[in-house]
Amino acid sequence: MGEEQERWDQRYLSDECLLGERPSRLLAEWIDELKRLCPGRRALDIACGEGRNSIFLARHGFAVTGLDISPVGLDKARRWAGRERLSIDFRLTDLEGYRITGTYDLIINFNFLLRDLIPHEVASLAPGGMLIFDTILQSPTAPVPHKKEYLLQPGELARLFAPFPGTVLYHAEFPDDATPTAKLIFRNTPGVQADG
Repeated sequence: MGEEQERWDQRYLSDECLLGERPSRLLAEWIDELKRLCPGRRALDIACGEGRNSIFLARHGFAVTGLDISPVGLDKARRWAGRERLSIDFRLTDLEGYRITGTYDLIINFNFLLRDLIPHEVASLAPGGMLIFDTILQSPTAPVPHKKEYLLQPGELARLFAPFPGTVLYHAEFPDDATPTAKLIFRNTPGVQADG
């Protein structure tokens, strides 16, 4: 895992959570709708970091698997889940070249971008399953250092999801925010398993 793992381990060394303990605002705003629309409660958290969104989903009754490259971040996530007596399957995973096994009712992908993984995320959704994507957008206000290949281009997120059978329930871009982001909520067509 090498350099990328070391970089994230360093970022997670503090006793405090890098992004705080609150869940993503988009996830918190949509949780009631997700519980209503998701066909089940099996969730996958891509690049879960210290676990703030995994913890939030588990509190709301989801059976969560969290994947991340950082053992330091995952250790913090496991301790946090333990304090709350939540059972979450945190797995050390290098997502570069990773292929998702299993089917999920909800997949969340926050603050992380591997374009090649997106079709596999969609293919791993149960019929009617949902995918929430929220990551950094290329903009003059984008935080540095960020490699350009890890930043979405304006309009790109909607284009990436356009070929998939299903419905985009929400899409927005915020290029002028302190951390510019693009957000999208996709729902797989109910009754149809996406192809991988």
